[in-house]
Amino acid sequence: MKKTKTTKMIFAIGAAAAALAMLPGCQQMPLRGTPRFAVDPAWPKPLPGNWILGQVAGIAVDKNDHIWIIHRPGTLVDDEKGALQSPPTTRCCTPAPPVLEFDSGGNLYRSWGGPGKGYDWPEMEHGITVDGEGNVWIGGNGTKDHQILKFTADGRFLKQIGKAGSTGGSNSTTQLGRPAHVEIDAQANELFIADGYQNRRVLVLDAATGAYKRHWGAYGNRPSDDKQLAYDPAKPLPQQFGNPVHCARLAHDGLVYVCDRANDRIQVFARSGRFEKEFRVEPQTLQNGSVWDLVLSEDKAQKYLFLADGANGQVLVLERDTGKVLSSFGRNGRMAGEFKWVHNIAIDSKGNLYTSEVGTGRRAQKFSREN
Repeated sequence: MKKTKTTKMIFAIGAAAAALAMLPGCQQMPLRGTPRFAVDPAWPKPLPGNWILGQVAGIAVDKNDHIWIIHRPGTLVDDEKGALQSPPTTRCCTPAPPVLEFDSGGNLYRSWGGPGKGYDWPEMEHGITVDGEGNVWIGGNGTKDHQILKFTADGRFLKQIGKAGSTGGSNSTTQLGRPAHVEIDAQANELFIADGYQNRRVLVLDAATGAYKRHWGAYGNRPSDDKQLAYDPAKPLPQQFGNPVHCARLAHDGLVYVCDRANDRIQVFARSGRFEKEFRVEPQTLQNGSVWDLVLSEDKAQKYLFLADGANGQVLVLERDTGKVLSSFGRNGRMAGEFKWVHNIAIDSKGNLYTSEVGTGRRAQKFSREN
């Protein structure tokens, strides 16, 4: 077919658009029908009193579409906590309690948390999950945080699994190693743990008793704690998970999606630990990795994965079956809809997304589903 001036222009525009999409910080335009989102700059509402958030290291949605976050009060810097000095040096501020629950409109519903009798509160809070009964599970990634805690929704302590300061390596059947994330399989009553910042495995425990059931490493193999070479996208893919193993997410169809953050990949397993497939995501990312957290879409088939890419300051929409990137939103920055180390992601029953940020991000955001 002979190319007219018009068709040449169309081809040139298409080529330019494709090149532009490859540039850092550029959003990938969504394909027709792909979920689209818009930031809600008024969510959440201002905190009461003189409270302020530190690094927000976990976010979850419960069965009532209430949003839970866990933040790190200990990360406040001096000019954020002048009100705690004696005498106060500034009007600002006091740290909010570590665990906060919001309704979908962003109103604070309740808050609690911190050291107490009978349990080891983590030195560095990390990750939050709410089970089907409304109980709240949290972890930590401090150097001594080898425990998971379970509380009622109003903060009453129920259970501790593991012990602070005591760890046994990636093949221990009795101890944890700085667990990053917990998810509950209610039907099997099993606890799936991304274990995590020190260990290199997925660990499965009985959710009622904490008893060991099974564990696995990358490709479903036995994990190793031997020193690993730094990730290099030009070399063969690592045969071990890197640190941290940052999430383990369960799909309705029995698959487990594991965030191998530093190795820029998602590995997919059967619940038994049998390896199924893997997806590489932004594989040229060298700093802090690209796969920080993910959730599955709210539709029955869970057609999409929504992935938090902390290093590149974006959320990616992936086709779940193939791992193909369909679109993205966000960029590095501190304005509404931008990200500085987007650390975790959650989804409600209507398909709205919620994100949390660590580092100097220190906030939660809501992205409303548009289609």
